[in-house]
Amino acid sequence: MKIRSDLKPADLSPKLARLWELSAAKITSLETSCPPGSPSPVFTVGGKYTARGWTEWTQGFQYGSMALQFDATGEKSFLELCRDRTLKVMAPHLTHIGVHDHGFNNVSTYGGLWRLGREGRFAPSEYEKHFYELALKCSGAVQAARWTTIPGGGYIYSFNGPHSLFVDTIRSLRALALSHQLGHVFQGEKDERISLLGRIIHHAHATAQYAVFYGKGRDAYDVRGRTAHESIFNVNDGSYRCPNSQQGYSPFTTWTRGLAWAMLGFAEELEFLATLADAEFKPFGGRAVALAPLLEGARATCDFWIASTPVDGIPYWDDGAPSLHKLGDWKSKPADPFNPHEPVDSSAAAIACQGLMRLGRYLEKSDASAAKEYSQAGLTLLDRLLEEPYLATDSKHQGLLLHSVYHRPNGWDSIPKGQSVPNGEACQWGDYHLREAALLAQRLANNSYYTFFA
Repeated sequence: MKIRSDLKPADLSPKLARLWELSAAKITSLETSCPPGSPSPVFTVGGKYTARGWTEWTQGFQYGSMALQFDATGEKSFLELCRDRTLKVMAPHLTHIGVHDHGFNNVSTYGGLWRLGREGRFAPSEYEKHFYELALKCSGAVQAARWTTIPGGGYIYSFNGPHSLFVDTIRSLRALALSHQLGHVFQGEKDERISLLGRIIHHAHATAQYAVFYGKGRDAYDVRGRTAHESIFNVNDGSYRCPNSQQGYSPFTTWTRGLAWAMLGFAEELEFLATLADAEFKPFGGRAVALAPLLEGARATCDFWIASTPVDGIPYWDDGAPSLHKLGDWKSKPADPFNPHEPVDSSAAAIACQGLMRLGRYLEKSDASAAKEYSQAGLTLLDRLLEEPYLATDSKHQGLLLHSVYHRPNGWDSIPKGQSVPNGEACQWGDYHLREAALLAQRLANNSYYTFFA
């Protein structure tokens, strides 16, 4: 990736204004075609959002986008839509015991509204405020209950079952973080009090240890910063068995959206944990011991992204995709979403650019040089996403960010007629995370900042 060192957040302002203008129309269009009671929209086919049953993990992005739109523009109609849809539609997600996606669905909606109220962007009643807080307390506890114990800690297991740790779950720790921040008491058998902070730290440590590689001889495929989508454990004794992949090409290549989830998840949790008192870390060996694996994981994954993507930072869907070699020296030129061999994944880029910017911010006081590199890489990547061919300027297309990939191995992505690989379509997580990253850049341009924990 070629990083622009001269780019400033304010330089993106014209593109950001255009983004929010396009975004408003697309949110309205989606609300018309997918009203409450409809299946959750997942990705587009021919420019129209469709559902795809696997788990209902994208509904929070649909309604959470309304909160982001209001935050960025002040358009109150989107705030009111988000409040209404969260109240009427999102309750089943709070007690959904079958998924690892609470940080996606519930922090994007209940959490977004709680944050906006806390920031003084609107004035919820005391009962509305407590409604959001109760929802977030419950969501964090339900997420934390999906627990597999391993030697020295444990992890929140994926929808595949107790043997399975997914790298993307690192971002669902947002749910546990808010529940802990709000002082929730999570209890198990015989009223045992279970530390939500402990589960955040242990899950993050397990992700850093097993889902991220560090170039220290772990195996024959060990390269610093690459990630495995899934880590498999023996649930009888908690021992680690092997890497695996659900949506990537193989266990020994890097599915780039999984890499991006790690980049952003680690960075956000570092921001959150920095707000806690030293005493809270005492049961976990102290602040330095608790945070070191997260910081190492964040830096390794961000470094890998910078070193292993094309010059514009837009990744192909997997760095080991079987036909990448047909593109020649693909890292030395911009990604080509219309190539006939392998698709790019812009949704991974939208997630990653925010992770880069947040890690840069986190490191400003401790490592100014690295902080600048990460921050500039994030801005460079976002700047590219805010223009064609990635930004969807066609009013007839319901998506906002084009050229994303959902599940390449399963063949779920739409391939245009006459072409051989998916392109031209959007997904809910890509659109949502582009909005999140745009809001962050807009705040930075105005010399402010925001976090999920307000």
